[in-house]
Amino acid sequence: MDRKSILILLVSFLLIFGWFRIVEYLYPPPPPRPRPALRDTNAVTRATNQTGTNIAATAPAPAAPGSTQWIAPKAEEQLVTVESSEVRYTFTSHGGGLKLVELKHFPKIVGNRKVTDPARVVTLNTKAPVAAMTLLGGEAIQGDGLFALAKTEKGLRAEKLLPNGLRIVKEFTPGSNYLMQVDVWLENVKGETIALPAQEWVVGTATPINPLDKGTMIKVGWFEAGKMNSIGEPYFENSTLGCIPGTKRTEHKVEGKFGWAVVENQFFAMAAMPKLPAEEVITHRVWLPPHDPADVPEGDKALPNPYGFQTAFAYPAQRLQPGGTNALHREFTLYTGPKEYQTLARLGKRMGNDLDLIMDYGSFFGFVAKALLLSMNGLHALGLNYAWCIIAITIIIKLLFWPLTGISTRSMKRLSELQPQMKAIQEKYKEDPAKMNQKTMEFMRENKVNPMAGCLPMMVQFPVFIGFYTMLQSCIELRGEEFLWAHDLAQQDTVAYLFGFPINPFPIVMAVTMFYQAHLTPPSPGMDPAQQKIMKYMPMMFVVMLYNFSAALTLYWTVQNLLTIAQTKLTKLSDAKKAATGTNGTSAKPSESKKP
Repeated sequence: MDRKSILILLVSFLLIFGWFRIVEYLYPPPPPRPRPALRDTNAVTRATNQTGTNIAATAPAPAAPGSTQWIAPKAEEQLVTVESSEVRYTFTSHGGGLKLVELKHFPKIVGNRKVTDPARVVTLNTKAPVAAMTLLGGEAIQGDGLFALAKTEKGLRAEKLLPNGLRIVKEFTPGSNYLMQVDVWLENVKGETIALPAQEWVVGTATPINPLDKGTMIKVGWFEAGKMNSIGEPYFENSTLGCIPGTKRTEHKVEGKFGWAVVENQFFAMAAMPKLPAEEVITHRVWLPPHDPADVPEGDKALPNPYGFQTAFAYPAQRLQPGGTNALHREFTLYTGPKEYQTLARLGKRMGNDLDLIMDYGSFFGFVAKALLLSMNGLHALGLNYAWCIIAITIIIKLLFWPLTGISTRSMKRLSELQPQMKAIQEKYKEDPAKMNQKTMEFMRENKVNPMAGCLPMMVQFPVFIGFYTMLQSCIELRGEEFLWAHDLAQQDTVAYLFGFPINPFPIVMAVTMFYQAHLTPPSPGMDPAQQKIMKYMPMMFVVMLYNFSAALTLYWTVQNLLTIAQTKLTKLSDAKKAATGTNGTSAKPSESKKP
């Protein structure tokens, strides 16, 4: 490697390690947002549910944004828990909704990090300002916001009677597979017609998994006409290329016929499915209280200024006639659980609403992503851990594409051998580019070589890489899976920090294999020198792009590179042996190499 190459590599590494510091310097983060004043925790009493279990009452949440703001009641909050085999649900008297979901079989922190309380589990709607299934619509439909909670044989009942004669009754019935049935009745118990204002039924709030969640995968989605669309932080930040700030957005509205809406983070989701399609979905970004210090692993720091996305179904204003037979009845099915493809696909098929689209695999590469996930789960069922499943799938894919890659390697070698003649053609017709291209193509046809053959394997395997990338983004099966020094294949494989910058070995190993692979592959004949330099240092670009992605993705690419290196060497060795023999496979005799 020459001195210039070493200098470029050094500068590239310095840029990699200093990039985030540079961006932070150019675009410093905003000052901490003021938090609403919280009550003294020593003065907060403890609410007791009907089973006698004590649950700490929380301070009133700040007002949620939107056209129909929620103001938490000043009265003390009553909390009641209901449990299934999979989930612990906490309901609140403030709005009569679902305040918190605890997934009993999923730890909040995974990997090698030490947590003060290992019993802490993943929660949904965490510290959200408004409980799920809260009805917003102003004082005419909210009143003082206080509901009476009572456990029932099947679940929980929340009830409220407003001064105008409107009675609101909510019944929550937990089921299996992380599902809950929600039935709501709005009844007019007086003799006069009640004008109901426009209403928002809160689906929930997308919140971070834990204090270390950077929020890049927190988003909101909605299902309409067989497709899912979604938005996240980039929409509300409205920045250019993720760097140049723009005018921030505060609200997102979309109209249509929606079969469900979902608030989600990287691995867990909270989806609401109305029996009758909703006609509008409204989303706001909300700021959340600071993370609980007890949730922060030893030696780590919680990410500051946590935020979430509160989403609601919106319904138009209407009139409610007196009499119980005219009660307005709304039905919802809630899913509050992991983003596990097979579970969601099974539920979506049963309910006929394509719930597996929550995985957001996309339509073009979705088939590949699903096939890779099912293959990985199938190999895992045979006894392999997930890291070896990824390695095994990579080997299988490489074997399937082995002939194609071999053809490509030989074609590139043949093109390299013909490069002097092609250079002569280019020099001869340099004054006539059209003629030069024509003669070059004729020369290639005569010698049966194709300049595109070298790119074909990459083009064919590109959908596989995108499928892997898409699948591994939200593959909950990899959460907490260990391999070599990586303690969580779903996250980057950080082993140490250098001046605050994470040291991730897998992307570095991947770059080394890419450089060596490029060294073994001759450049395409006629390629511009500038393009050759770009191709030469492209591995550094991939390191920058993939440095903070999951260890599983860089593991796949590293194994892919190693297999390609092995195949290239084997192909060259095979070609060398064939060159040393005759066409009939026998060694060429020295006397035959000369003509009389």
